[in-house]
Amino acid sequence: MRYLSSLIIFFVLSFCSGALLSHAAEEMWQIKALTQEGSTLDIKAFDKKGNAFEIKAIEEDGNTWLMDIKAFVDGKRVPVKILVSDEKNMPVKAIGEGGEIMDVKAIAPNGDKLDVKGVGSMGSIIHIKVLVPGGEQYSVKSISKQGDVHDVKGVRILAPGEKAEMEIDGVAVYAHIKSLPPEDID
Repeated sequence: MRYLSSLIIFFVLSFCSGALLSHAAEEMWQIKALTQEGSTLDIKAFDKKGNAFEIKAIEEDGNTWLMDIKAFVDGKRVPVKILVSDEKNMPVKAIGEGGEIMDVKAIAPNGDKLDVKGVGSMGSIIHIKVLVPGGEQYSVKSISKQGDVHDVKGVRILAPGEKAEMEIDGVAVYAHIKSLPPEDID
């Protein structure tokens, strides 16, 4: 619990001061699903026309403790969030201009697009998994150029009774998606 409290305080401070930081020293981490066999699947955002866009974790000035996750759509960075929903598994989506909701999917070797969802939580941390037909779930990770691997999780700041953390262009957001150092919370 102490780790979680520290994480939340760090997140709030980072969020509040983020607008003041420059993007001079950025490193982009790949976002991948890790299969049971040890291979990886790409995870991308898809617009309504089926166009695929990269999703990356952004390391700023050497900070690997809490990295933003963004989709890169037509030269712009758009947020990737867990949306408010009554579904059992929470939808992970990118939010484009004007509130366009974009699917976030893992791409299987045969080309199938697999759902990426929030599947459960431990306190304010939400586990994000790729759902595979047959019931398997793959973890979602961020991977640096140097081979470092971090967990991709949903993070809530508000109390559990609050439905939405915020709204982006009219889209209700349940949780922020961040890349965090690995922790035994899966």
